Amino acid sequence: MAEVIDRLGEVLPGDRLQAGADAPEDYSHDECLTVDAVVPAVVVRPESTDEVAAVLRFADAERIPVTARGSGTGLSGAAVPGAEGILVSFERMNHVLEIDADNHVAVVQPGVQLDQLDELTSAAGLSYTVYPGEYSASIGGNIATNAGGMRAVKYGVTRHQVLGLEAVLPGGETIRSGGKFVKASTGYDLNQLIIGSEGTLALVTEATLKLHPRAAHQTTVLAPFTTLEQVTDAVPRVIDSGLGPLILEYIDLLTMSATQSYCGLELGIPQDVKDTALAYLVVMMENPVEDRLDEDTERLAELLAELGAIDVYVLPPNSAHELIEAREKAFWMAKANGADDIIDIVVPRAQIPAFMDEVGGLAAQHAAWIAGCGHAGDGNVHLGVFCGDDERRAALLTSLFAAGMRLGGTISGEHGVGVAKRRYFNELEDPTKIALMRRIKSAFDPNGIMNPGILFE
Repeated sequence: MAEVIDRLGEVLPGDRLQAGADAPEDYSHDECLTVDAVVPAVVVRPESTDEVAAVLRFADAERIPVTARGSGTGLSGAAVPGAEGILVSFERMNHVLEIDADNHVAVVQPGVQLDQLDELTSAAGLSYTVYPGEYSASIGGNIATNAGGMRAVKYGVTRHQVLGLEAVLPGGETIRSGGKFVKASTGYDLNQLIIGSEGTLALVTEATLKLHPRAAHQTTVLAPFTTLEQVTDAVPRVIDSGLGPLILEYIDLLTMSATQSYCGLELGIPQDVKDTALAYLVVMMENPVEDRLDEDTERLAELLAELGAIDVYVLPPNSAHELIEAREKAFWMAKANGADDIIDIVVPRAQIPAFMDEVGGLAAQHAAWIAGCGHAGDGNVHLGVFCGDDERRAALLTSLFAAGMRLGGTISGEHGVGVAKRRYFNELEDPTKIALMRRIKSAFDPNGIMNPGILFE
């Protein structure tokens, strides 16, 4: 690929280019546990939309595969490059271009990290509400995978927060879709096609994001229950109450025990309660007025007690922060404990008990061990799978994904398909839908250079 690098040097400044073999090892993988690292032929670090367009124009003409990379925090292998391809890293396109407080929007480049954006929006009394559990994640990566996270129960996922995009097509053309407005009825919604497409259609070079007023006060309630079914039965009642929880999470007994041990977390739960509880519900509330938050918290505690909670604990701020942070880092805990895979499946939230019953049966059937937690408010279940035999684990995952789909769900709620779930997606999804998606892919990318091997075989 030395010739390719030389020719790319004719359209880009030399400091934007690096041979893949000379680039840091991080560029060869994301955080997926089951997709092998691949060293790309070339790493490109553009600094503008024009430079991205020049790279894609060159790659399309030469039929060279292109993979986009944000912060590399993804869990599906979608950012793993091709050995003979170009990896486009957006680390230098990391500027917040505008915080428009009057229109409640931020205009950002794709390399902007969530912690960077949060600091700037906080100063304006606003908040970008998508938080998939890793504040070093980039906006571009969030858009590529339609990232969700704990706050989705109140604010929705990434596609609900993106108002406009600038994107470069494979031939080098630049398009703009949407803008600083909250509704439109003008042709196809290209934003929604590109969001969640995992870099297979176009490369996003700018995003206009919806911001929300930042609530000044928060509180976290922890409620242990004797069964997971009680937890999931409580979830719609909490939502129906009008309290508007910011976070609504369940944690099973195994995951809670591992979390407390791994993080050294002490929540003040008496031993007799720990011995009885098989599942926990975590509810975070927010309000701009402290007295109203206190009233809402009291109502919530009474409601949870009526719904069968063994007890209700309003956590001190430090303990609450530690619990939420530990829950958000569940992937790292599972990885440290030797999990063979981390998957997320989404089902209608009322179907979580039925799905988890199937999870237990399938784990026993395949001689595996599975621990879980998830976003109870939106039915997104996260499972740490411990099953060292590759063939047995593949059969187990096929059965798990099929069970979720049978209950009205789908293979991934927020991690995407990437390489890791590609075989299951192609095997289990409706062939008519797959064929339509392939035609959409071909319309955007007729020469097939955009992240080939992602989504489709």
